[in-house]
Amino acid sequence: MTATQNAPTTASDSAERRYATVNPFTGETEKEYPFTETSEIDGIIGRAHAAYQEWRDRSVEERAAVVQKAAELLDERIMDYAALITKEMGKRRDEAVGELFLCSMILKYYAGNGPKFLEPTSIEPMMGGGEAVVETRPVGVLFAIEPWNFPFYQVVRVVGPNLVLGNTVILKHSEINPQCAEAIEQLFIDAGAPAGVFTNTFLRIADVEQVIADPRIQGVTVTGSERAGSSVAALAGKYLKKSVLELGGSDPFIVLDAEDLEATVKAATAGRMQNTGQACTASKRLIVTEDVYEPFVQGLKQAFGTFAPGDPSDPATSLAPLSSERAAADLQAQIQDAIDKGATVVAGGKRPEHAGAFVEATILTDVTPDMRAFREELFGPAAVVYKVKDAAEAVALANDSDFGLGATVMSSDLDRAREVADQLEAGMVWINQPTGSSPELPFGGIKRSGYGRELSELAMFEFANRRLLRTVPVKKAEKPQAG
Repeated sequence: MTATQNAPTTASDSAERRYATVNPFTGETEKEYPFTETSEIDGIIGRAHAAYQEWRDRSVEERAAVVQKAAELLDERIMDYAALITKEMGKRRDEAVGELFLCSMILKYYAGNGPKFLEPTSIEPMMGGGEAVVETRPVGVLFAIEPWNFPFYQVVRVVGPNLVLGNTVILKHSEINPQCAEAIEQLFIDAGAPAGVFTNTFLRIADVEQVIADPRIQGVTVTGSERAGSSVAALAGKYLKKSVLELGGSDPFIVLDAEDLEATVKAATAGRMQNTGQACTASKRLIVTEDVYEPFVQGLKQAFGTFAPGDPSDPATSLAPLSSERAAADLQAQIQDAIDKGATVVAGGKRPEHAGAFVEATILTDVTPDMRAFREELFGPAAVVYKVKDAAEAVALANDSDFGLGATVMSSDLDRAREVADQLEAGMVWINQPTGSSPELPFGGIKRSGYGRELSELAMFEFANRRLLRTVPVKKAEKPQAG
């Protein structure tokens, strides 16, 4: 996620913001929320800590049953939740439903598999006989700072595994998603989670450090910008707390050949335009070998030309607004910087004459290192296409980035694709499909895209005590011989 408009609030921010539902399609402020008072924080943490002491002692099967029930309730409420997502951050309704379907899958995955993941692992002792076992146990209260672009999914992928593990969670969501945050808290309450197991807060920026500093907080996780991640990581280090960071991305989408050009263009379009381009793992840098570059660009231009702004709640709409007017203005400034410095606009490039936080579906070529678009993450419907002579140049350009979240390689020759994939500096590499997400697949990056993993079995161990239990048999003293 790019800095400024997408950063979860941290102590490094300079201006206070408010929790409010501001519809990015209409621009209307529909609901505002007061901040959680600083004086309430100690009590919130205290209740989460007390809940942890009871929650951890329940059987894993009982904890998993609550998470399973949350999934079932989510399925029943999916259209109501989708409407909330669309209202608060402008996501097209079908994409909002898709996000919630993935949330349900994640919860069911951990409810069904979590107990197995937590089974002890035996180790054969090299000395002393007896037995050794590694147990996976909870650690306590976690603090989650989450963004607006996937307002349910980002939270669920933290809460699902950690509730099954036995931890409790305090949430600070984005200021633009207060109703989604409240709905998630109520979902787990209705599913049977005791008070304090999952708690939503409307914290001020200035109060984030107080939470992280509290000795009852055992870990902090953040999804957001480099700036937010750096701030949170510094605080976590200062107070010796484990942290997991999922930060920005500028994912390369490498096209080595295009035997099926239509399918390749379709994949690139989906990879770039999902969620109106507001995804950390969106295909932001399209790197194409010179023998297929021209037909690829023309095909992409045709595909991007089909996106027209409209009401995100209307199934016919193809281009939703960005999450806010601020987000749209920031993206347009990045695009204009590239244009002013000589980039070629193949498609879009402007704000459309349409009310709402819209930016045209944009394709830029001839982008050079002196332009913001070369280094910065473009968090919206704007793709940069680069021409390279061969696979080696493609790899070099792909790795010439501060980010290392996801990457895609497109080729009909799987051996060649895997050879290129092996050289990419990324936490996730997908062949012949844009980077995506599924409950069983680990999610996370390297370099300035963060550290740690969410989803899959690995998520169960990020905030866990991998405790060794070593048992050595008692040696009985030999009885003295008679006589």
